[in-house]
Amino acid sequence: MVATYDYIIVGAGSAGCVLANRLSADPTARVLLLEAGGRDDSFLIHMPAGIGRLATADVNWLYETEPQAHLSGRRLFWPRGKTLGGSSSINAMVYIRGQPGDYDHWRDLGNAGWGYQDVLPYFRRSENNEAICDELHGCAGPLTVCERRYTNPLSHVFVEAAVAAGIARNPDFNGRQQAGAGLYQVTQKAGMRCSAASAYLHPVARRPNLTVMTGAHVLRVLLSGPRAVGVGYAIAGRAAEAHAAREVLLAGGAINSPQLLLLSGIGPADEIRAHGIRVHHDLPGVGRNLQDHLDVHVIHACAQPVTLDHAARGIGAALTAVRYALLKNGPGVSNIAEAGAFLRCGADASAPDVQLHFIPAYVLDHGRRRMSGAGMTLHVCYLRPASRGTIRLAGADPTAAPRIDPGYLSEPADLAPLVEGIRRARDIYAQTPFRPYLGAEVFPGAGCRDRKALADYVRAAAETEYHPVGTCRMGADALAVVDAELNVRGIAGLRVVDASVMPTLVSGNTNAPTIMIAEKAADLIRGRTSSV
Repeated sequence: MVATYDYIIVGAGSAGCVLANRLSADPTARVLLLEAGGRDDSFLIHMPAGIGRLATADVNWLYETEPQAHLSGRRLFWPRGKTLGGSSSINAMVYIRGQPGDYDHWRDLGNAGWGYQDVLPYFRRSENNEAICDELHGCAGPLTVCERRYTNPLSHVFVEAAVAAGIARNPDFNGRQQAGAGLYQVTQKAGMRCSAASAYLHPVARRPNLTVMTGAHVLRVLLSGPRAVGVGYAIAGRAAEAHAAREVLLAGGAINSPQLLLLSGIGPADEIRAHGIRVHHDLPGVGRNLQDHLDVHVIHACAQPVTLDHAARGIGAALTAVRYALLKNGPGVSNIAEAGAFLRCGADASAPDVQLHFIPAYVLDHGRRRMSGAGMTLHVCYLRPASRGTIRLAGADPTAAPRIDPGYLSEPADLAPLVEGIRRARDIYAQTPFRPYLGAEVFPGAGCRDRKALADYVRAAAETEYHPVGTCRMGADALAVVDAELNVRGIAGLRVVDASVMPTLVSGNTNAPTIMIAEKAADLIRGRTSSV
């Protein structure tokens, strides 16, 4: 006998955990949450500094892109969370919403109800900010946002150097303005990572009307004519089905949600047929419009033994672990990317278009490459790329990774702000506060000075900033996948609720906006409006 639920949620990441919490708050609604990964019980997930060890762990999908024509033909590593909490269980915990204009742009593209004033109540509803409680910040939501219990001294040095370089000091990047330099607020609680699973799922996991299955890989959406009626999935090597009396909600993210639609016969008809899959609904925008923030680093050696490198090796690592286990304090609480800034680097930028993340340690190849000595890493991220890419099937096998082609730098205009961002990063390093600490420039290196050399460096070294969005974008045109209420166009009983619905990238990290989307979606599903 096939079990029937009111709502089936595919993916227990940032959006899926929110949906599970909010929809199961109705005791009459039966909710099933399916997650392909396992439980989030790793010590490395919950200790914030454990992030450096999660790029190779079994809680990660470990995706790779197609060779990037404009990045020296390289395949780029794309880590994505594969556990309860999804990527919120492996990210750097930086709490950034983006700029109000990001959401007004969504509204102006034809998505009624998604302007900044429309979404602000949902940011506030989600947020429990321990430091700021005002008309812009919530202080009673599930997601705890706070200052770290530990901040490396070099992060303070970075802020002072940025101010010396003419960048305004900004204590709240989510306040009245985003521009400036400061310490990031983080999604942590009592010295531990506050993932979407910790914030939304675990507190309600014992609700009798909520069923959570891990190790459940969804293979396809079940369709009856133009309506979604359930899902087929595999668990412990066995095939199973679950039926949905009301809705199927895809929350797999910008990679897995379009992949599942394609495997289910929903998407560009020619592509689906090419893999021998039956076409149920020709929806040409599925898997298109892929966007991501591209990032490049400027790294210096550090002349004093104060970096996080010392806390992550040998006896230092042991002391860090003991201090964290006993006190939930010290370097183990660091989110690594402790400080940053938002700058205007494009020639015609009217608002910040580059984000900096300062890391008081050597970080190369997503933490997978270890370097001797001690260093400082300043990441330069371009926030408004014009380049677009795709998610396509590699074949009909639902367990195979899809073909990920971000199309980085396919629009030449995306290159110049990154080159200018490197120049600005070097200017910050050159300021007086850094002088006692500054060793040799390791990357790009002292010999890499002119614009051509810096452009070549970007092509050879740039990596993802882990912010893929847009592959099931909302809108009203022929290439939109979902409407403004996140319903899949042409298929009843099916919505997409995750970062894939974003029409364009927000100006910053994408976790907080994804949680906001799910908060708003829960109201849309229940026919409510925000009371916050």
